[in-house]
Amino acid sequence: MKLPEESVVHGSPAPASPPPAAQPQNLPALDRLLRLPACAALLDAHGHTLVANEARALLATLRAQALAGDLALGQIGADALAGALAERLQRRLQPAMRAVLNLTGTVIHTNLGRALLPQAALAHIQAMMASPNNLEYDLASGSRGDRDSIVEGLLCELTGAEAATVVNNNAAAVLLTLAALAPGKEVIVSRGELVEIGGAFRIPDIMGRAGAKLVEVGTTNRTHAKDYAEAITARTALLMKVHCSNYAVTGFTKSVPEAEVAQIAHAHGLPLVTDLGSGTLVDLSQWGLPHEPTVRDVVAAGADVVTFSGDKLLGGPQAGLIVGRKDLIAKIKKNPLKRALRVGKLTLAALEPVLRLYLAPEHLPARLTTLRLFTRPQADIRALAEPLLAPLQAAVGAAYAVRTAPLFSQIGSGALPVDTLPSYGLAIAPTTPKRTGRALAALEAALRSLPRPVIGHIASDALWLDLRCLEAPDLPAFTAQLPALADALRQK
Repeated sequence: MKLPEESVVHGSPAPASPPPAAQPQNLPALDRLLRLPACAALLDAHGHTLVANEARALLATLRAQALAGDLALGQIGADALAGALAERLQRRLQPAMRAVLNLTGTVIHTNLGRALLPQAALAHIQAMMASPNNLEYDLASGSRGDRDSIVEGLLCELTGAEAATVVNNNAAAVLLTLAALAPGKEVIVSRGELVEIGGAFRIPDIMGRAGAKLVEVGTTNRTHAKDYAEAITARTALLMKVHCSNYAVTGFTKSVPEAEVAQIAHAHGLPLVTDLGSGTLVDLSQWGLPHEPTVRDVVAAGADVVTFSGDKLLGGPQAGLIVGRKDLIAKIKKNPLKRALRVGKLTLAALEPVLRLYLAPEHLPARLTTLRLFTRPQADIRALAEPLLAPLQAAVGAAYAVRTAPLFSQIGSGALPVDTLPSYGLAIAPTTPKRTGRALAALEAALRSLPRPVIGHIASDALWLDLRCLEAPDLPAFTAQLPALADALRQK
């Protein structure tokens, strides 16, 4: 038996020789790579064009590694090459939009797609997208129809408005309304209602793009009825109210309610337009949630046009909904911008079944996904958190300590910003006080790298997983990837 070679100086075994390096000429040609038996299944599944393109890119990468002396012969065996090609194809075909687990504690999270659609909407979307449909075809008369008619009747019934139309989001709804009703004329708005939503939607900017002139009245914290009345001139097109849904001003404040502003507007023959933003169709307080004015309330108060979102409190798809007086809605629909901002069949296929759910409000908490998430009892969420404690601790290892904790969720997307929902979840904190930030960043990245990414939030030297939006059907997907979380952390 051959003894291991020994160091002359220390008498210890000599270090193992590095694996032989591969040279560029050791790499197979493209056609030879594609003829490997292990690549046959890839060609059958994905076609020659895609597989050949990815194989070409793989060989270019390996060639660069070989030239740099960083490629071992073991990396270019038949099985290794086929495996590397399969991994490239998997990455190439992974959709950019992916399902994630929203454990941030924000239910309607703008960055995570806002409202989740109920099952009724998902089923209707599938049916309508798989078949021709009557998007702009009147089945009764056999003539061309108006796509707004799909939801207009429902919107009028649910809001008390005379007419309705739909565009792609609420910013578009406000833009179109102002462009149609106030081009080149003045619009009076309280200074305390000049809101900014999401960094790009600012009432003054939208008004300018619509060709209207902003007239600010009142002060930041107090506006009186006389401020509106005294600002009206022959150049005034309308008065506008903006619901401050994403912030609250407290203390020495005053605002004028819709009914009073409507009276002032109508006394001068002017309309009142209200941007309700995250508008709801039902009084949320009946389910123990904070009160938010409904669209019907605002219409009944005298608002002539009301704009609001479809994917916030309403719980539907992204859309800007415009309801109000028939003559004003007709004028809005005739504006050329309407065609540029209109919604497609996908949005209407999702919106109609969501609106129909509101015809039976008694069943809304069970059937409307967003409302179900809002109303989950804290005790139910806690019952979900405690069984996850041990497996999550095992996955993150001794470098982190996991504990359950009561939390407070928020509604999100600018709706009811100061109100919270009692919730429950898990807190993961590094066990070593040094480099806490780095350890939390590594954990956050590992959670985001999972097959179904888990999105939490970092605060108070811990990563928090609020389980309000983790329901029982999602639990297997969460636990099944905990071994992958352990692997990801070991690689950090």
